[in-house]
Amino acid sequence: MTVTATSVDASDQLEPEAAPVSRLARLVRLVPAAVAALSGVLLYVSFPPRTLWWLALPAFACFGWVLRGRSWKAGLGLGYLFGLGFLLPLLVWTGVEVGPVPWIALVVVEAIFVALVGAGITAVSKLPAWPVWAAALWIAGEAVRARVPFHGFPWGKIAFGQADGVFLPLAAAGGTPVLGFGVVLCGFGLYEVVRLVLEGRRARVVRRSAAAVALLSVAVPVVGAVAARSLVSDKAEDGTTTVALIQGNVPRAGLEFNAQRRAVLDYHVKETLRLAAKVKAGKVAKPDVVLWPENSSDVDPFADAQAYTDIDAAAKAIGAPISVGGVVERDGKLYNEQILWDPVKGPTSAYDKRQIQPFGEYLPMRSLLGAINKNWTSMVRQDFSRGTKPGVFTMNGAKIGLVTCYEAAFDWAVRSEVTDGAQLISVPSNNATFDRSEMTYQQLAMSRVRAVEHSRTVTVPVTSGVSAIIMPDGRITQKTGMFVADSLVQKVPLRSSETPATRLGILPEIALVLVAAGGLGWAIGAGVRRRRAGDV
Repeated sequence: MTVTATSVDASDQLEPEAAPVSRLARLVRLVPAAVAALSGVLLYVSFPPRTLWWLALPAFACFGWVLRGRSWKAGLGLGYLFGLGFLLPLLVWTGVEVGPVPWIALVVVEAIFVALVGAGITAVSKLPAWPVWAAALWIAGEAVRARVPFHGFPWGKIAFGQADGVFLPLAAAGGTPVLGFGVVLCGFGLYEVVRLVLEGRRARVVRRSAAAVALLSVAVPVVGAVAARSLVSDKAEDGTTTVALIQGNVPRAGLEFNAQRRAVLDYHVKETLRLAAKVKAGKVAKPDVVLWPENSSDVDPFADAQAYTDIDAAAKAIGAPISVGGVVERDGKLYNEQILWDPVKGPTSAYDKRQIQPFGEYLPMRSLLGAINKNWTSMVRQDFSRGTKPGVFTMNGAKIGLVTCYEAAFDWAVRSEVTDGAQLISVPSNNATFDRSEMTYQQLAMSRVRAVEHSRTVTVPVTSGVSAIIMPDGRITQKTGMFVADSLVQKVPLRSSETPATRLGILPEIALVLVAAGGLGWAIGAGVRRRRAGDV
């Protein structure tokens, strides 16, 4: 009895000390999860409208720290948290018009791709030169995300956060995959350098090969970017053209849908007439080319006589061809179309948007979504149809390639215009439905990357801002404010030479995907051999 009593007393004395230790252990186990999520947030902060591009490096360094040496299941969870931390704030603009449910659903799905990449990185992190395999895996994840589901969603590619960064010239060398690979490799390499330094202090020994790989992972992207600066130029090769961008603005409130469409057209006609008056008064140079934004005429000018008359009057007043963004119905199908409107001949050519936006311009799984919520199907009453050909307008001798809004995120859509002969790229957009969110600035950064990638002047006419003129070296030379009526006029260079990125096209991306697959195969094979050796 006495022994039993003594045993109970001893147990009671231990419990108060054991409980804090247990709580501390649980908190320590949560550190990797917290770091993964916060690293994702740090990556988001590196994106526009902020110019903190360099924060992408510590973001991936921390991500490398939480993943290295862990199981693939842990990598899956930590990768998902990293994806949520990055994409939730980055894509919040998608819910401005339709509420939080589509925004959260989009992020939940897109973060799965980041989770799979995280699982892959844990596997290759045990290999020699692991930062190379890990960075290639990230680009492979971006490649998949740009294609599925529903023809892909490349928003948030690492390259699109680097418009102000030192790595930007890499876009001219190999496009967005090479630019993104350089940034991610440098971030993982930075962690590996720190890890080896700390390990060397403890063990007083550092493997030379590992140290060399770590240093090269940091140095090669930087040196490559410096070397690639020779590919970046804003010199005219085919003369110049004077472009005018028209930002007509949109009604802020108080109009029902059909009336608002008419008002937007009227605003763009009015701003063009105002510019024509300035030209006549000698206040600004006469433009050779006039560019209106996407949806500047949602009233079909081929079905509405007044819309046709108004656009035609604007073209005649300015005395230059206009690229008009219209919504056109043809043979029972709806198209998001750019119309080449000549001041003498009227409408002569058209480009139909090829990469249309799921849930915005067409509704996948319409019957299923309608069964869940009829309001969702009413927002997209009729699906837009896809165009099939590149759009390059010849406007007063200049070849203008059209990349309509959402298409600017897709490598193939921009490149096809350049390989089809475009000397200048125009990205007509309509960001009015996203209010004053960061979406406009994120898309503007994409256009800056595209300018360097293909060495072309890029113009961005937008309904409500920010409209901008971007030089082939990625510099913004003029831009408007948001929700104001304005116009921009500038003489810009025309160029026809092709960068390595333009010539190579998809090949760098394929090469990096193969590198990722090779590293993953090596890691899986090594793991199988280790398990067999253990069984023996």
